[in-house]
Amino acid sequence: MDFSPWYWVAFTVIAAGSQTLRNAMQKELTATLGTVGATHVRFLFGLPFAIVFLSMILGFSGEPLLLPGLESLGWTLFGALSQIGATALMLAAMRERSFVVTTALTKIEPVWVALLGVVFLGDFLSIGTVIAILVATSGVMVMSWPKQAGGDAARWSVRPIMLGVVSGALFGFAAIGYRGGIQVLDYPNFVVGAATILVTGLVIQVLVLTTYLLLRDRENLLAILRAWRPSLFAGFMGAFASQFWFLAFAIESAARVRTLALVEILFAQVVSRNLFKQDLASREALGIGLIVVGVILLLNL
Repeated sequence: MDFSPWYWVAFTVIAAGSQTLRNAMQKELTATLGTVGATHVRFLFGLPFAIVFLSMILGFSGEPLLLPGLESLGWTLFGALSQIGATALMLAAMRERSFVVTTALTKIEPVWVALLGVVFLGDFLSIGTVIAILVATSGVMVMSWPKQAGGDAARWSVRPIMLGVVSGALFGFAAIGYRGGIQVLDYPNFVVGAATILVTGLVIQVLVLTTYLLLRDRENLLAILRAWRPSLFAGFMGAFASQFWFLAFAIESAARVRTLALVEILFAQVVSRNLFKQDLASREALGIGLIVVGVILLLNL
């Protein structure tokens, strides 16, 4: 399929916006379902939509379904398990810090993605790309660094910072795992390949978390099913966002995709102010400015 190499930009922006809405829904569900339950929502209710997306893509393209081999499955397993941990830690951090700041904390991931992409996938990073990543990441650090005085300082602790940073690292691992799975699958039509790995990853995640809840917390699993109405929207947005993430990973390095994904912080600020009534501090605005500069640099390399 003939796609412009710059389509990854559109795919990434669409994915980032959709992911912001999904995260907002999961944050709301955390209060009633807990961290593990809210984490499972995106996978359990996202899988049916991902299967529909794959079926539509196969129908329109006329391509046959190609099941992942052991190597592709291994990469996808690594990505799926990393994403479970990343999502759980992100939701835990959101219970202690604002929506937009937690989103920013998880965006430290381009550093991890860049390093892992070079080591494991052979991705090439120019000096300009490295500078763009560092500038954008410095904006994340400015946003997340605690105040030394005032009311916010009293509420600050190292726990949500660490939860957010580790979550970002795991999201980076997930990006590398999924990109590796798509590359090893080596499907001629990258759209079909991306959709295939998405469904594979979600099947793994649903099996892992459903088994865990059946063994450890059946009541929570029942609560998830009872909350199907809000969960359905979160699942759809999760599958929709993931589909576009995977399309971007199929045609561009994980480092560049996840650095551009920092625009999610801008979307998160809109949601944070309008839905959760959380204002933006001046220093956080400076951090966003640095992130935007980093993204502009990235797109002009």
